[in-house]
Amino acid sequence: MKTIFVQIKCELGEAYKVADELVQDIEQISEVHSTSGQYDLLVKCYLDDDADIGHFVTESIQTLPGIKDTFTLIAFKAFG
Repeated sequence: MKTIFVQIKCELGEAYKVADELVQDIEQISEVHSTSGQYDLLVKCYLDDDADIGHFVTESIQTLPGIKDTFTLIAFKAFG
């Protein structure tokens, strides 16, 4: 299992709608947080080891209505 975090910039006024759709429709998503700063949402995802991260982000996340931009981080190890 691999963990990625995706920061999402939404169209104005769409962050809560996008967050709801993410948690309802995409099973690989574990958590969605609203954030301040350049991006509106921070999404934690767990993918199978053989999953293609690029395909997952571009096909499952970036295609949702209300999403303007994404920034993906790959996590190597969780501490604690």
